[in-house]
Amino acid sequence: MENNVVLTMRGIDKIFPGVQALNKVDFTLKKGEVHALMGENGAGKSTLIKVLTGVYQKEGGEIHIEGISHPLTNRSPEEAQKNGISTVYQEINLCPNISVAENIFVARQPRTRIGAVNWKKMNKDAEKALKKVGLDINVTKPLGEYSVAIQQMVAIARAIDVQCKVLILDEPTSSLDDSEVKKLFDVMNNLKASGVAIIFVTHFLEQVYEVCDAITVLRNGEFVGEYRIAELPRVQLVAKMLGHDVDDLSSLRKTSKEKNNIQNKDSILKATQLGKAGSIKPFDIEIKRGEVIGLTGLLGSGRSELARLLFCADKPEQGDIVFKAENLNAHAPIDSIKKGMAFLPEDRKEEGIIADLSVRENLMIALQARTGMFKLLPMSKQNELTEKFIKMLKIKTASPETLIKQLSGGNQQKVILGRWLITNPEFLILDEPTRGIDVGTKTEIQKLIVNLAEEGMTIMFISSEIEEMLRTVNRLCVLCDRQKIGELKNDNLSQHDVMTAIAGGV
Repeated sequence: MENNVVLTMRGIDKIFPGVQALNKVDFTLKKGEVHALMGENGAGKSTLIKVLTGVYQKEGGEIHIEGISHPLTNRSPEEAQKNGISTVYQEINLCPNISVAENIFVARQPRTRIGAVNWKKMNKDAEKALKKVGLDINVTKPLGEYSVAIQQMVAIARAIDVQCKVLILDEPTSSLDDSEVKKLFDVMNNLKASGVAIIFVTHFLEQVYEVCDAITVLRNGEFVGEYRIAELPRVQLVAKMLGHDVDDLSSLRKTSKEKNNIQNKDSILKATQLGKAGSIKPFDIEIKRGEVIGLTGLLGSGRSELARLLFCADKPEQGDIVFKAENLNAHAPIDSIKKGMAFLPEDRKEEGIIADLSVRENLMIALQARTGMFKLLPMSKQNELTEKFIKMLKIKTASPETLIKQLSGGNQQKVILGRWLITNPEFLILDEPTRGIDVGTKTEIQKLIVNLAEEGMTIMFISSEIEEMLRTVNRLCVLCDRQKIGELKNDNLSQHDVMTAIAGGV
């Protein structure tokens, strides 16, 4: 291996049934380096980490780590840890009901001569391990009594106490406030100074440029490039993650299109200083009737969090919402539905479809909930509406009684969209409605959004594809690092204009 290089991954392939998740991916990590692994959803970041740590087995390529003469194949996370690779995940995988010390030394407790746990030595060694990450806490107390930030530091202390050469931090700041993030960065800088190499997986641009030395970008399971921080301006990083070259973008212009004039229309929704700690910082937003407003920003920027607060899918900790000139006073999504809102969530498999119900049942469930579970809709009415929306949305299904899980992804998405349109909402939130579906269906949904707005419906549209938003929205709300940073009127905007805004105008 080259001097100062602790880890190399070359030509890594990973195949799932029908999907090439990683295709000839390279990665190089140096001693005492904080290296960001960047990419949008589905880029392959998590898969690459799981191949490295033995969660997945690769189909091709080689992994080399300093001190081991042969190519490395970790068959489990435990084997990876023995080879000097430790991981701290976003969801802290420690035990809240046992002590801090026990968490640090789980499966490797110091023993007395007769084989009993040496509690005194374990507690003392735990205190020493925590000092390396700047923590001075009672190690005999249950871990669950401490904050998420402290639990994360305990996880890091455990990871480095096993003498790791490579520390992987997977979205470690997602649940931390600004002061906690600063403490974590101090720890990372200290570890870097001691020679530990850190892989930092994050979606927060500001944090990357604050703490990292290098960036590797993946896109669609492929290696885009490795860059030193000083050589890659933020707008270029955004372009590489989204798959557009800056030079190409500068010549692109949105096709001129007349959009309905919403400037003089009434406000349908206004949020003032709405926010939730750990989710999104307080924001203001006003939306006009008949407007299509887009939320843009990288994955993790706060787009979905903003939408969920407006719909009361998540409960805000501060701020007010005025909907149709009245305080919303919604305590749960059903309250928002009854007021005239609808929300198509990002993850249709987890939060959208009910796999073992039919197309008809999936279509009718929101309307039935709004009507009341004790006021069953007549079957004749259900069949009438089902046939209408199958025809309107061109849903390909053998029968209204076909189980939705037997449909293609695009047709499942149409069913979920139809579910909300049947309720005839005044305000419709669409979170990634075209993700993972074919181009023809995408075009149909984009046309539908424009037509619904022309008929007076107000729509909030979230998409990772800037180009499709520029074809459909009146205005863009820009988010970065879980806060709203500005708004853009869609008046001959280019993708480059939007990416520059996402990158903070740099």
